[in-house]
Amino acid sequence: AASELKTKPTQHSVKELRSLGIQPDMLVLRSEVDVNDELKEKVALFCDVNKSAVVISKDVKILYEVANNLHNQGMDEYICNYFSIQNTVSDMTEWDNLIKTIKKLSGDVNIKLVGKYVQLQDAYLSINEALRHAGYKYGKKVNIQYILADDITKDNVNELLDGADGILVPGGFGPRGVEGKILAIQYARCNKVPFFGICLGMQLAAIEFAQDVLKLENANSTELCEDTANPIVDYLPNQYRGIGIGGTLRLGAYDCKLKVGSKAYEAYQNELISERHRHRYEVNNAYRDQLIDAGLRISGLSPDGRLTEMIEIPDHPWFVASQAHPEFKSRPTKPHPLFVGFVKAALTYEEEH
Repeated sequence: AASELKTKPTQHSVKELRSLGIQPDMLVLRSEVDVNDELKEKVALFCDVNKSAVVISKDVKILYEVANNLHNQGMDEYICNYFSIQNTVSDMTEWDNLIKTIKKLSGDVNIKLVGKYVQLQDAYLSINEALRHAGYKYGKKVNIQYILADDITKDNVNELLDGADGILVPGGFGPRGVEGKILAIQYARCNKVPFFGICLGMQLAAIEFAQDVLKLENANSTELCEDTANPIVDYLPNQYRGIGIGGTLRLGAYDCKLKVGSKAYEAYQNELISERHRHRYEVNNAYRDQLIDAGLRISGLSPDGRLTEMIEIPDHPWFVASQAHPEFKSRPTKPHPLFVGFVKAALTYEEEH
C-alpha cells in the first residue's frame, strides 16, 4: 500500500521458525516487482542466511518463467553446492523452448468443459493444464469455457454447446448435474463434435449410449439410482475379485490393454499402458456384448479382461472416454497422448467448421 517493499514480515517469519528450532538455509521471497541488492543484503543480515541464499521469485506472466528466473539467480547451483553434489549442469533448453512456444501461440481452439464444480477455480486445474499442454504441442491457445451441468436442459443444450470445437465431461461423484452431462454427451455424439470423457464422464457416455441407442429404459448407474432396472454401471465385487483396491475405491495406477487399431491405441502408440484411477463403480459386464453389438467399441480393458477401461465410437471423429484420470500424468513438455488426440481432433473440427 505504501509502494515500498517491507522486510519485517520475513524477519518475523524466520523468528517464529527459530522459536521452533528451525533455521532456514535459503529464503525465496515473492514479489510483484524487482528487489534490489540492498534489500536482499538486509534480509540476509537480519535472518542470518547467506546473501546468495536470498532468492527472489518475481511474479511473471507465464508460469513456467519462474523456473528460469530462479535458475538465473543461481538457486540450483547454490543448492547443489550446499549438498556437495558435484558435476551438475542445468540444461534449460527444453524449458526455454516451451516458453518460446507459449509466447508465439497463434490461433485458438474452443473447448467446453461440462462439470458440476465449475464455480470453483481450481476444481479442474489438472484438466485445464493438460488441455493447455496439448495446445502447446500444436502452437495453439486452448480456450476453456466452463458450462455448469445443472444449467443444461433439452431446450437449451444446442445453444449452450454451440461453438464448441470439443466437449469434455470430467469426473465427479453424486447425482447432481448428471442429466446435463448426459445431454452434453448426446450432443457431442450426434453432432460429431470431438468428445472426451474422464472417469464419471466415461460411465455417463456408456449410459447415454444405452439409453439412446440400445433404448434400454431407465439405464443408469447404481451410484445414481440404486434400484435402476438396467445398471449399466455398478459396483460389482465379482469384477474386482483379486484386484487390489483401497477400501472400495480402485485407487492408484492400473494397467490397461488397448485394442489395436482403436483411437486410443493410435494416441498412445502402445498396447499396454498404465493410468491412475480414483473411482468405485465399473461398466457392468452383463451389458458389454449389447453395447458392442450396437456399435460401442471397448478400446481398453484390464489385462485380465474383466474391467472396461476405455470406450469409443469408431465412426465418430473423436469420441473417446477413459475410466482413469490421464490428466494426472500430463506435463508441459510431455502432453498426455489422449489430450493431444482430443485437441488435434478439436483443431480439425474447428478448421472444417
